[in-house]
Amino acid sequence: MPPNILWLVCEDQWSDFFPMYGDSTVSLPNLEKLAGGGITFDRAFAVVPVCAPSRSALMTGMYPTTLGTHNMRTYNAWNAANLPEIGIPSYSPQVPENVRCFTEYLRKAGYYCTNNAKEDYNFDTPLSAWDESSRDAHWRNRPEGRPFFSVFNFNITHESRIWVNGDSTLLVNPASIQIPPFFPQDSIILHDFAVNYSNLIRMDHQIGIIIQQLKDDELFNETIIFFYSDHGGPFPRYKRALYETGIKIPLIIRVIQNHDQSTRNDEMVSFIDFAPTVLSLAGIKPPDHMQGKAFLGEFKTSRTPTFVFTSADRFDETTDRVRAIRSEHYKYIRNFNPSKPHALPNKYRMNMPMMQRLQELHKNGNLDSLSSQWMADQKPPEELYDLNSDPFELHNLAEKPEFQDTLQMFRDRLEVWVMETNDMGRFDEKDLLEMWLPGGVQPKLDPPQLVVEEDQLNITTNMHDATIIWKYPSDNRWTIYDQPIQRSTTDTIQIKAVRIGYEDSDTIVSNNMIAP
Repeated sequence: MPPNILWLVCEDQWSDFFPMYGDSTVSLPNLEKLAGGGITFDRAFAVVPVCAPSRSALMTGMYPTTLGTHNMRTYNAWNAANLPEIGIPSYSPQVPENVRCFTEYLRKAGYYCTNNAKEDYNFDTPLSAWDESSRDAHWRNRPEGRPFFSVFNFNITHESRIWVNGDSTLLVNPASIQIPPFFPQDSIILHDFAVNYSNLIRMDHQIGIIIQQLKDDELFNETIIFFYSDHGGPFPRYKRALYETGIKIPLIIRVIQNHDQSTRNDEMVSFIDFAPTVLSLAGIKPPDHMQGKAFLGEFKTSRTPTFVFTSADRFDETTDRVRAIRSEHYKYIRNFNPSKPHALPNKYRMNMPMMQRLQELHKNGNLDSLSSQWMADQKPPEELYDLNSDPFELHNLAEKPEFQDTLQMFRDRLEVWVMETNDMGRFDEKDLLEMWLPGGVQPKLDPPQLVVEEDQLNITTNMHDATIIWKYPSDNRWTIYDQPIQRSTTDTIQIKAVRIGYEDSDTIVSNNMIAP
């Protein structure tokens, strides 16, 4: 039987907040025990330093800049108007040919796929993606004997919880916290860090509950477990920034054959690699269109990654364009709009007390040279950092004569990547909207076509890479159509076509009965 696979996903956390990466500020016993029986990845990266674009990469194995999901946010499940102040509606980009949620491949292979509960993939999630996606979704709801892929999201560590939980009991003493050198030693900043560490303790407890459920069901030793964060940390110069603090994530994978063995892996892995890796672990060959490569499992790549590519574009109401390449040794950042500050004005981020404090200190000239770099009115067009000697990326080498060859190599490599991956950030978002939403309307799929034979029903669609789904009227979930449906003597069925970037087709109700 294929292995069960479980994703435990926290939000907005940099790898170096965790004890398995050397931070002793708090103990996280459930995660530490998980790491003690699994692989800790020392260089794992989100592709965008904010959630929705990165989650689109996780679900497809593709760069958000290729999908058109690079802006934060495009599809807004909570507000149909999205961002009327800048003329951006809620929309789903029309992703390239054959791109779909990787869970479809798992479902076709017999997996029961559940998501509890956050989606936020920067597109309207097609009904083909999940067997269940809700606060009640759980592997325990699966039919007997089915393997599962289950996702649990823990939003207790989200950026917003810094201010929402600001008055809650602190579980760590602020005086025990070491803050990075790009922040001043300030009581408000220390307090926000203490809130975040306290939230990590709460998150670890929640993770322990899910792991105990696995053990109670006698599934712990039959389940591959991933723990990771959806991007780097929640603070200014972390979230929405392409520095290590914004893109470097914790990643622990407990593979079944490891059991109580602890290992470390220093290969560079990216969010685009997660989907093909899960498929590989399930014994499914990843499709050729995926840009990521499997780093575990039957179809593990023999290629050792040389670079990780990351991007930043619009964040809510503010637009910028930044690209970065990280090698084993260096980080290169290209700022396409150097006249804009690193600290882009962002209404949501201004809810955080430390952001308000940084702005106040900067305005009054009370930040030192390191603390004021990120708050400056402009940024350099290029940045180059030696990550071995300068892990906090504070000393830009881009203008140093002895690094010009290195700089040129990264420039050239970035240009190749932009063209090879068809980076949509080259185009104005409103021009893309005209292409994807003709007349301002999300296009709609045509209904599937039915061919009724004596004992079976064949279904086709005029869009070759749309997914056909069907269900009985009494069902709560849709089944992916991948072979003719046997006709019965009692039932009618409902049928529709779905695809990312299109409205679902109208539902066809078909009499699936065999004439008596």
